[in-house]
Amino acid sequence: MHLTILNLSFIKRTLSLMFILWSFGSCQKEDDEAFKADFEYEFIDENRVVFTNTSEGNYNSLIWNFGNGEKITTQDKNKSHEVFYPKSGEYNVDLNIYNDVGENNKIRKTVSIENDVVEVSFTAEPDAENQNLYHLTNTTTGGYDSIRWQFRYKTIENTDETVAYLPFKGTYKVELQVTMENVTFTGSQNITIAEDDPDYLSNMDLVWSDEFDASEVNTDNWTFETGATGWGNNELQDYTDGGNAEIADEKLVITARKVNESKTPGSYTSSRMVTLDKHDFLYGRMEIRAKLPSGTGIWPAIWMLGSNITEVSWPACGEIDIMEYVGYQPNTVHSTVHTPAGYGADGKGNSTSLPTAEEEFHNYGIIWTEEFIRFYIDDPNNIRFTYAPSNKNDENWPFDKPQFFILNIAVGGNWGGAQGIDNSIFPQKMEVDYVRVFQEIY
Repeated sequence: MHLTILNLSFIKRTLSLMFILWSFGSCQKEDDEAFKADFEYEFIDENRVVFTNTSEGNYNSLIWNFGNGEKITTQDKNKSHEVFYPKSGEYNVDLNIYNDVGENNKIRKTVSIENDVVEVSFTAEPDAENQNLYHLTNTTTGGYDSIRWQFRYKTIENTDETVAYLPFKGTYKVELQVTMENVTFTGSQNITIAEDDPDYLSNMDLVWSDEFDASEVNTDNWTFETGATGWGNNELQDYTDGGNAEIADEKLVITARKVNESKTPGSYTSSRMVTLDKHDFLYGRMEIRAKLPSGTGIWPAIWMLGSNITEVSWPACGEIDIMEYVGYQPNTVHSTVHTPAGYGADGKGNSTSLPTAEEEFHNYGIIWTEEFIRFYIDDPNNIRFTYAPSNKNDENWPFDKPQFFILNIAVGGNWGGAQGIDNSIFPQKMEVDYVRVFQEIY
């Protein structure tokens, strides 16, 4: 009998709790029904839609997300919002409403846009006299704010007509981007070129040079990097602030001098000149005319480094050694590239016999495009090495960004001093007649 009374008491308490929970749920349901997000929309035209809040209940703020990247937070319940959708597609529009304690209710509706405001199109016609030139004409219909052509590595803005120079055999993508109210529409065509342009080198103009015909080194062009830090190669020279470089007979003369016999860091002085932060270049024909020093332990170089070296470091910035020379290998010049995929002793390059490198001036150059780097000596047609990975990426092709020039003579070091240093050879000079950069005229 006592057990039965306990069971009845438990049942009564359970029923009472269930009633309370049911009552709370019922109130909550009523509250939810009184606090409900909703909106209506109507088309002004095919691409403009007006949204009107029709939410119910006690709430005080709204967040609209119109599905096109545009969002609005407001406390104005009665304001309508006109939204422009220039591109066709399905847009999910969300309205989220909040009450004063942070509770929210949300609704989503999908708006279908049938047509694009802008239809991008252009013509591409080959030049009658040069099959590597294509005349591009914008034929886009609809209103727009700006246009941009993109082909190869070039970007040309806000002109309805331009010329695309496609110098090498292959297929090129030409793209036209049209922008209206911060929305970009894109059209493209593939153009196939049957043959390389035989006049490619003729289609270049001189864009920068230093002829070294002033009375002193032009510091608008060059900075002297200084210090006896080894420069990453255990070199022994101290690079001075111009004390080892002069202009003589309209030539730059860099002189490496011996300070003492100890063959330790600082036992020699020299110059290292760079165009960093003053002049850098992306693609073109770079040519330097120079006569080299001689003797065991000497290490002159004419080279380039990526201008982003302070951001990504070496070898990620890429290095183009247009010419290097080590005195213990007389009559041999070296051309090399260094990349994350191969650097230092693993760099890609070539060595060329040049019996008069120390006695006569020679032209050391590269032809650098988005497809290859070709190294030549004396004549641009005298190609000694070509670097052109077929599948380019950041590891093997950091050469899609500007680079700056470096001229220097090192003494000793991992390579230059591999067979010691002959102190009897000093002073030694590298003479530079000019540095020139040519780039495409189109």
